[in-house]
Amino acid sequence: MPSASFTPSWDVHRLPRAEGSVFLITGGNAGIGYFIAEQLSTTGATVVLGSRDPAKAEAAMASIRSRVPDAHVRAVRLDLADLRSLSTAAESLAVERLDAVVHNAGVALDDPPRRETQDGHELMFGTNHLGHFALTARLMPLLSAAPAARIVTVGSFAAKSERLDLDDLQSRRDYRPKRTYGRSKLAQMYFGLELDRRLRALGSPAASVVVHPGGALDSLTPSRPPVHVRTTTARLRAAPAALLVQGKHAGAWPAVRAVLDPAVRGGQLWGPRLFSLRGAPRCEAVWSHLTDTAVAARLWDAGRDLTGVDPGNPRG
Repeated sequence: MPSASFTPSWDVHRLPRAEGSVFLITGGNAGIGYFIAEQLSTTGATVVLGSRDPAKAEAAMASIRSRVPDAHVRAVRLDLADLRSLSTAAESLAVERLDAVVHNAGVALDDPPRRETQDGHELMFGTNHLGHFALTARLMPLLSAAPAARIVTVGSFAAKSERLDLDDLQSRRDYRPKRTYGRSKLAQMYFGLELDRRLRALGSPAASVVVHPGGALDSLTPSRPPVHVRTTTARLRAAPAALLVQGKHAGAWPAVRAVLDPAVRGGQLWGPRLFSLRGAPRCEAVWSHLTDTAVAARLWDAGRDLTGVDPGNPRG
């Protein structure tokens, strides 16, 4: 799909209204997920934070309400590392339809040893990819009930230089934390694009869009105590980096646009405008390795076998 040009009329600070819509953000209590939730709350939509930690979710909701007094925000307990819990999480939404889900939550480990989820999957692949794969299946009845739902998958610029090893998806033979993290996010991006192909084949009105935040640093992110506190020292040290990268509030912009902008189409990749690292969101060319549909299909089959569900089924 060709890249669309940057559209100046889209203003990240003046978002369109979305009253009556319901949006779920996984990992909405911290980092980029928090800012996606905060920004979407300004539209009048109901924003649901999916979070493993109720206390952190409460702190995030309090922070959002302090900045958006009329925010309609609530939380559900969501643990993507526990596949059996996802049906309960979907039911706890207690809504008739879901207009968008943003697959943002993720685990990033810096050091060995290799760890596993409750289901026996490598922690980063199991949480970042398999958890969202299974969650999508559980949410599909609610997404199918919306007139034009969006499934927005948040990838990572770190995935651009990675390639999947389809014979070692669980990193049993070759576990290097940063590589395993990058591959888990790459798997998610393959999933988002393959999901859209399958939705199109079914004639579904839902659309799946992949985004990435570019370079998003805590040190360039405005404070939202107690969710995030930026010290003056950190801000000053990071000032030179602002020429190339940005804060997590700006890293949220591609996902927010993918949820709200009717011009966004399924199967697209959205990221920051400047060198794919910073700036306003734009549609960019899908990375060449992500166009390999054979890899995407094999990954889909593996996800289905490992989770026991199929997100390509509109009935979940």
